[in-house]
Amino acid sequence: MLSQHFLFFFAMLGAFNGIVAASVLWWRASGAPSQRWLALLILMVGVRTGKSVAFHFWPDIPLVVLQLGLTACFFIGPCLFFLVRSTQSDAPGPARADRWHLGALLVMAIALNVVVPYSTHVDLWRHGITPAINYAWLGYLLLASGHLYVHRTRLRGTPAAPMLLGALAGIWVIWIAYYTAGYTSYIVGALSFTFVLAASIVAWLRLRAGQAPIEPYQDRRIPDPEAAAQLQALATLMATERLHLDPALTLPRLARRLGMPQARLSQLLNDNNQTSFKQYLAQLRVVEAKALLQQLPPKPLERVAEEAGFQSMSTFHSAFKKWEGITPAAFRASGSDSQNRFQHS
Repeated sequence: MLSQHFLFFFAMLGAFNGIVAASVLWWRASGAPSQRWLALLILMVGVRTGKSVAFHFWPDIPLVVLQLGLTACFFIGPCLFFLVRSTQSDAPGPARADRWHLGALLVMAIALNVVVPYSTHVDLWRHGITPAINYAWLGYLLLASGHLYVHRTRLRGTPAAPMLLGALAGIWVIWIAYYTAGYTSYIVGALSFTFVLAASIVAWLRLRAGQAPIEPYQDRRIPDPEAAAQLQALATLMATERLHLDPALTLPRLARRLGMPQARLSQLLNDNNQTSFKQYLAQLRVVEAKALLQQLPPKPLERVAEEAGFQSMSTFHSAFKKWEGITPAAFRASGSDSQNRFQHS
């Protein structure tokens, strides 16, 4: 009897702490999409494992509890997938395609719950819908794993990387525990969540202790190997997605896009790249403007400034002269003179 009490305590501990942790994360998210998706992910796993514990110890619980737990299970995979996606976007919310994706999932879940409730379609839920939910969970796990693999270079060395890898590994452990429950015990799935959540909290505390001098921004330098990896990730992001061409690009947006705190990105640029955020963008935009000024037929300077990401002509002129030593018009003229001399030689 005592062993059953301990088993119930440790199995329910993960579900209870998960729901509490999800509530705290959501409350402290302050609009950060990745933190909200992490909160939803933990909440869905907490509800699903709570249902497992209830069913293990009280097999005669109302069927609506089972339906609620399985519905939460249906959203575990999507929450993980959109958590990974949220760290790769600088938008404050999901893109249009993602909103359609989420809408379709919500419509499907509502339709299943309303049209074929568990209470009147027990066999369908047990032998059809439940296996389908588990394999859909697996499908999203594979999608999230593939997405992380594709973006591994960009994520390497960023603060978001440990969180994403930890979430992915934890969800894999829980899925495997449930999938193999037929060979072990149904309660193993809930116990695995307790273990994963406890391990994640310990890892987070150790990671936070190691990063305390960096966030908030202090004078301690980021180690050179770590800074080199993060600067390379920044350079790759800017080269492939050309975010500097957006005149409205801000430090918080770029930091969110890289998956690192704003203060850390500021420190990375100032201490390890010897430039401010504004100077960094100005350099990239001047390089873009030089290429545009050399194109034929020549574009008006106002259009060159706009396409290069400058917000005004005055900013364009001052930045160009600072980095190149001449005005944009003089740079274009010098290029034309050089081309004419080449043609007449």
